[in-house]
Amino acid sequence: MELLKEKIRQEGKVLSEEVLKVDSFLNHQIDPALMREIGKEFVARFSDEQITKIVTIESSGIAPATMAGLILGVPVVFARKRKSLTLTEHLYSAKVHSFTKSETNDISVSKDFVSNEDTVLVIDDFLANGQAALGLIDIVEQAGAKLAGVGIVIEKCFQPGGEMMRKSGIRVESLAEVRSLSNGQVQFVGEEAL
Repeated sequence: MELLKEKIRQEGKVLSEEVLKVDSFLNHQIDPALMREIGKEFVARFSDEQITKIVTIESSGIAPATMAGLILGVPVVFARKRKSLTLTEHLYSAKVHSFTKSETNDISVSKDFVSNEDTVLVIDDFLANGQAALGLIDIVEQAGAKLAGVGIVIEKCFQPGGEMMRKSGIRVESLAEVRSLSNGQVQFVGEEAL
């Protein structure tokens, strides 16, 4: 998705060979016009599926998932990372380790919102080691729902998550595939090295 790549080139900050900061449009401040286009792209890429729900994880997956849900006309369910006074039982739960935050969280979704009658699209902001996506897939499987696939805004292809999921037969559609963050530069898959 060229619009997204251009935004990453203009506003993304390479913090290390493994960390790309995109908080000016995705992870802290949100660019609604860009999110709308991201939602449209996910809908186009998964148009062959009969999606009934979108599942994401708080908080950075909510904006792109909501835009896709708006266009599809389906509900968006986000997995909570923190315990809530109102969400204590009747849950699907999974453990997720965050590479960037260096912590493991239990994520939870109410059993009221995902069932074996659903076809679920998982959407997340980043794919690196795949832990968040795998946790969400685990929840979809616990519900007995059909997994349509995983939509990722930015995939760091130099980390193992995407390859591991594709090898296990999971459909992964990434809108921007980063090949390298070496020398402080973002290199996308298919681009010549600088």
